[in-house]
Amino acid sequence: MVRNSPPIDRVLALLRDEPANPDTTRGYLDLLGPEADRSPSLAQSVMETTFLPKIYERIWRPIGFNVAKGWPLGPDTATEHAMARDWLFLSGDPATVLDVACGPGNVTRALAKGVGEEGLLIGLDASHPMLTRAAKDTTDPKIQYVRGDATDLPFRDATFDAVSCFGALYLFNDPWAAIDDMTRVLKPGGHLTILTSRHPAIIPTPGIARSLLRRTTGFKIFGDKEVTNALKDRGFQDLKQHRYPFMQLVGARRPH
Repeated sequence: MVRNSPPIDRVLALLRDEPANPDTTRGYLDLLGPEADRSPSLAQSVMETTFLPKIYERIWRPIGFNVAKGWPLGPDTATEHAMARDWLFLSGDPATVLDVACGPGNVTRALAKGVGEEGLLIGLDASHPMLTRAAKDTTDPKIQYVRGDATDLPFRDATFDAVSCFGALYLFNDPWAAIDDMTRVLKPGGHLTILTSRHPAIIPTPGIARSLLRRTTGFKIFGDKEVTNALKDRGFQDLKQHRYPFMQLVGARRPH
């Protein structure tokens, strides 16, 4: 891959199967095709409305996430983004980074501060409205967006130096398949960081209640050790975890 090639060409070079006629008419590379091919859950459908992207970065995420992280005691959005860059070891050197379920690109753009000018950041999401907003709000050419499936990532094995997934794992139909694929596309020695839901042990919630929530809305609440154990089972090392009232930040390194 030539570093000074057009950004979209750099993205296409990372795909397992390059499309014959890449569709970039909306400002991002669309690899999913018609909406009719998808059956989103209730929670996923909310993320695909045209209204949510308009308020996501200024209202929805700052209020919802910061409260879940224990505001005012927990980290605010800027601190969270700085921790993401730190845990992903993005210190300004060129890197190839994937932000899974990027939404309107707020985390993707924050990660760009830790990547050199020759780096490449790809935000992947399944929502047309979210990606349309992301493309509209992004001017940095080293940031590119792809519409794709988080549980079947379209990229080649061992492609990325770092992979993030912030505020989305609990929405996936099969979160463990998503972790499998994030592991697959991560280079040996690369870092993975996940911000997701957490069920506080001090609040008793019957398993049947959580199962009912999952079935009716598509929203999964993870236990304290579910995500860390999943990473251990996949061979990850240097695990770390910050627990917040209703969320958790988990980081790990794929071994060489």
